[in-house]
Amino acid sequence: MRLYHRDVQQDVRELGTILGEVLGEQRSSDAFETVEALRTDAIDNRAADAYDWKQLSDTLGRADEERSLVVARAFTTYFELINLAEERERIRAVREQSQAGVPDDGLEEMAEELAEAGEGTARQVLDDVLIQPTFTAHPTEARRKTVKAKLRSVAADLETLDERLLTDKETSQVTRDVRAEVTSLWQTPQIRDRKPEPFDEALNVQWYLENVLFDVVGEFYEELESALDDHGLDASVPQLLAFRSWAGSDRDGNPYVTPDVTTKTLERQRRAVLEHYREEVAGLTGVLSQDGGQIEVGEALAASLAADRERLPSVAEALEERYPTEPYRQKLGLMIERIRRIEDPRSGGYDDAAGLRDDLEALAGDLRANDAGIVAETHVDPLIRTVETFGFSLASLDLRDHQENHTETLAEVLDRQGTDYAGMNEAERVEFLTDAILADHSLLDLDDTADLSDTAARVLTRFDRLADWQREFGADAIDTYCISMCEEPSHVLEVLFLASEAGVVDAPTYSGLDVVPLLETEYALSGARRIMGTLFENEAYGAALAARDGVQEIMLGYSDSNKESGYLAAQWSLYRNQKRLAAICDDYDVELRLFHGRGGSISRGGGPMNDAMLALPNETVTGQIKFTEQGEAIAEKYADPRIAERELEQMVNAQVRARLDATENPTESVEEEWVTAMETAADAARESYRNLLETDGFVRFFEQATPITVIEDLNLGSRPASRSDERSVEDLRAIPWVFSWTQARCIITGWYSLATGLETYLDDGGSLDVLREMYDEWPFFRTMIDNAALALARTDMAIATRYADLADEDLQRRVFGSIADEYDAAASLVKRITGRETLLGGGWLEESLERRNPYVDPLNLLQARLLDKDERTDLEERTLRLTVKGIAAGMKNTG
Repeated sequence: MRLYHRDVQQDVRELGTILGEVLGEQRSSDAFETVEALRTDAIDNRAADAYDWKQLSDTLGRADEERSLVVARAFTTYFELINLAEERERIRAVREQSQAGVPDDGLEEMAEELAEAGEGTARQVLDDVLIQPTFTAHPTEARRKTVKAKLRSVAADLETLDERLLTDKETSQVTRDVRAEVTSLWQTPQIRDRKPEPFDEALNVQWYLENVLFDVVGEFYEELESALDDHGLDASVPQLLAFRSWAGSDRDGNPYVTPDVTTKTLERQRRAVLEHYREEVAGLTGVLSQDGGQIEVGEALAASLAADRERLPSVAEALEERYPTEPYRQKLGLMIERIRRIEDPRSGGYDDAAGLRDDLEALAGDLRANDAGIVAETHVDPLIRTVETFGFSLASLDLRDHQENHTETLAEVLDRQGTDYAGMNEAERVEFLTDAILADHSLLDLDDTADLSDTAARVLTRFDRLADWQREFGADAIDTYCISMCEEPSHVLEVLFLASEAGVVDAPTYSGLDVVPLLETEYALSGARRIMGTLFENEAYGAALAARDGVQEIMLGYSDSNKESGYLAAQWSLYRNQKRLAAICDDYDVELRLFHGRGGSISRGGGPMNDAMLALPNETVTGQIKFTEQGEAIAEKYADPRIAERELEQMVNAQVRARLDATENPTESVEEEWVTAMETAADAARESYRNLLETDGFVRFFEQATPITVIEDLNLGSRPASRSDERSVEDLRAIPWVFSWTQARCIITGWYSLATGLETYLDDGGSLDVLREMYDEWPFFRTMIDNAALALARTDMAIATRYADLADEDLQRRVFGSIADEYDAAASLVKRITGRETLLGGGWLEESLERRNPYVDPLNLLQARLLDKDERTDLEERTLRLTVKGIAAGMKNTG
């Protein structure tokens, strides 16, 4: 059976041709010829392994300001279109695997393993699993919303051309539509005129939930239940997925996320989800038209109808007149009214999502009792899963702030009462906070913010509003508080104390909040037992934890760990400390839920999610897992329904299999020789990485040899790029840090000091055969090496050298010399360990890079040329900013 009419080469070729024609029409034939000359020269240069860039540089040198802007726009637009072509190819692969019955990492594979384990074990594993992707609004999405909308339109046209049997005339019409959209895209501003506001970012996240995941979730569960049923397993699957968000609630370093923004976000999310339910239930009225004389209404549905008639008598009477013999339609009409009244001052609305789900389940059960199970399965069950997943909040919000803000607030507020909190040591603070949480009276007036600093006023107002939010939208709508840079037990107790003052926590019997320490520095990670052990033994915290079912969420920061210690040392520290946290929680009989603060790039914990989940230490795989999704990674995973469903399948496949393995093997078997190798390598790698950062003039080199100063001024997100006005690596946020190196095609954040660390192990008597054995048999090490290989493959030292040439000569020698040597050593060692002739060993990723590299080169050379200018005109500044966007599209990554 032929599923498709096209392939990726045809899509790339035709989109490129259309773009060239539009360029010629919108600008001139000369402009088209300039772009075409750069394109062909770049391809020839790569094919010949020349890398002298002379011809490309000469062509760029002859281009005036206006022509340079056209070049930047042309290559940027090209990548945006080619990304759609590759997305379409990925969809082809997914569907072809499905048709062949052999999808990699799919639900069939997972069901087969569960069946082999037995019904009881399978049921326990599924009951344990809960996966919580958490969408963030970090400034890593480079594309404007308007541009994304136009690109989705082109993607829809490509799908039509690829999957539908069209006449020649119809094909011509769709091709015309593509050309019209590309023309409009060319005429649309690519760069934002202003920074997006936090609510804009919240709306962006909500788009993926409303327009894709709403529809995908029901289909996913249907596929899962079918796979389990095919393998003879009970297909009644518990909730496995829940979506969360930081957009509109993450205050760490972002003063623009105010309580009003959070309120608007909660209101918008509830309004969106309720509107969706009203539409879906209204749609069911066209399906469930059964005649009451032909069916028998069961006790559950009859009781539900009776309760609704008593609750909404006038509405029920009108529905009985309209549908006198159609009980299902009467019930659905009452459900629609109850949904409508959730945000209405009139009584009768649903108290929570569980009530709506109960009504839907009563309908589904009644349909099955009347031999209409296929109707329930097709139309009602998917909506039950949607309600189960999204509730009345769409995505539960996490609050987050830096620990310093809580400490400073309490010091300031308590000082007004004569308590010297700032002067207390850690033990004294813990004792004070414990007594305050357990006290039967309040110590603070959260409404009294007069004469307080902005920081203290913001913190007190936030906790005061938190109580209002939970009363208005339900405790589940905003029930987590994450503490950045958490390093002491008091940092956690401070948040618990403020929550208790707000009435969100009432020790020892009630807690409406998960308080989540974010451990991201080496000091915090190495002190995990000191921090968590103190908390678990604390009377106040222990009571609050028990009220949250004994589940402790702990967040691990991949970004800052990497920026502090380098790739290899950070990976090992995170792995080792995850095992340590699991042991601590086990010692105290506490269930651990790890929250992985992953970014889109390798250096910030990115990479294939299913591989990462399977590589976690068995001790940490309790079943529940949470991880961040951000920037371009959100669009890449969740913009297309088929890809989104595939992502969910792979997540569940990985987590279920990992939990099954952990159930059968609670302690991961790791050879002592492997641990010794990693300890030796990590120590040497961290020292090497720190030596690089502490090289005299390193920050100056970073400023001169990357576009960091341009990135800091881009309107990519609402959050500032730095934590303060100081210029240091420590002060710079991890995202612009990684973004800058990625732009310069020198992704040191994904591999620097890897070779030094592993070679130190080899020089210390280690064996390459042992490293190969670790790669073959240890998922952690294999994933670490494979991700480093990807970062190395995306690095281009010839291009990076052009950027390094912008720096002072002595810095080129001292700083870039070390970088270049480490790259060569790492690339060679990775190939020796993996046994591959190339870094990626062929395949789709390598093909994609080879297809992209010649088209990124002109943008890099143009960007470097503009960075080298002491003064730039407004038009040149615009061009420079556009090159940043284009390279991000070409690399499919920012930070």
